[in-house]
Amino acid sequence: MRGYWLMLQNELILAWRRYRLVVLALVFLLFGIEAPLVAKLTPALLKSIGQGMTITLPKPTSVMAWQQYYKNMTQIGLFVLAIVASGTVSRELNEGTLVILVAKGLRRNAVIMAKYTMALLQWVVALLLAFGVTYAYTAYYFPDDLSPHPWLALWPLLWFGVLWLAIIILGSTLSKSGFTGFLLGAGVYLGLTLLNMFKAVHRFNPVSLTNDNLALLTGTKTFWSLAPAYAVTLAGAVACLALAMLVLKKRRL
Repeated sequence: MRGYWLMLQNELILAWRRYRLVVLALVFLLFGIEAPLVAKLTPALLKSIGQGMTITLPKPTSVMAWQQYYKNMTQIGLFVLAIVASGTVSRELNEGTLVILVAKGLRRNAVIMAKYTMALLQWVVALLLAFGVTYAYTAYYFPDDLSPHPWLALWPLLWFGVLWLAIIILGSTLSKSGFTGFLLGAGVYLGLTLLNMFKAVHRFNPVSLTNDNLALLTGTKTFWSLAPAYAVTLAGAVACLALAMLVLKKRRL
């Protein structure tokens, strides 16, 4: 346990020195600011482009702002996170720094868990930062009652990150290439998205957490209606981390 905490402290220092935490926070902050502004300004921009044409546009609402926020998070934010976290284990393997740490008694399982915890902390901090900014701007620009459960809608996406980062860590452990974690994550995400086309799979599919959360926002679905997807997501994360530990345990450093 002591080795885990020492490794986690080291990961925190590295995240700061290599600007990973700062870059992630700034990118997500930009997404948080951009989401309500796009919803607010899009009608005016379309009208200016279509001068001389009759364009009927719906009135911007808070739902549109949150739709843009979650679009940013799922289409860009998750992959920015993957880029930041994809080399977390492979870099150590390339640099040979784990040899010294393991020789001093650090358990390899502690390496995986510390790196996963640090990646998860970065995800939570960046996501909450962007959410807070979007929440404030949306409340200011769109003071309506169409989005009664913004906090409830955040949890499924936050929960999906638990599996997403476990996949990235596993990919980073499988190879010394810094791109393996990202490629594995992208491949799994694509596969899950394709599986989501089948209605029988949808309620169990982890990627449903990134799509159905807007129904929680408007109150058309309940939090526990996504329970099967939560369970599969957690089971998948545990399996990926267990496999990553097994791979690192058997790897020659």
